[in-house]
Amino acid sequence: VQFVESGGGSVQPGGSLRLSCETSGFPFSIQILTWYRQAPGEEREWVAWMGATDGEPDYPDSVKGRFTISRDDSKNTMYLQMNNLKPEDTAVYYCKASGLKTYWGRGIQVTVSS
Repeated sequence: VQFVESGGGSVQPGGSLRLSCETSGFPFSIQILTWYRQAPGEEREWVAWMGATDGEPDYPDSVKGRFTISRDDSKNTMYLQMNNLKPEDTAVYYCKASGLKTYWGRGIQVTVSS
């Protein structure tokens, strides 16, 4: 099982980033996908969820309207588009795929600062 995460980095408030999580080694198309984040000294929290087949993506109020989760099953890849970023979005972001087993990416840093 492999996760290759990309797209993180530093951005000013109001900016955008698109995180990608390319996976291999498990049946991606049947997985429930979730993005999490963890800020220093804080618990890990979910920021985006997408079912395996149908249904609307879901987001907590803290990111609703700013973050968008998507998936490309042909590429075994999940994405997180983050717009209008705020300093409080600074965290390590993790991708997770859930099915019969749960798989986690290693995390990617996002820093929002002026």
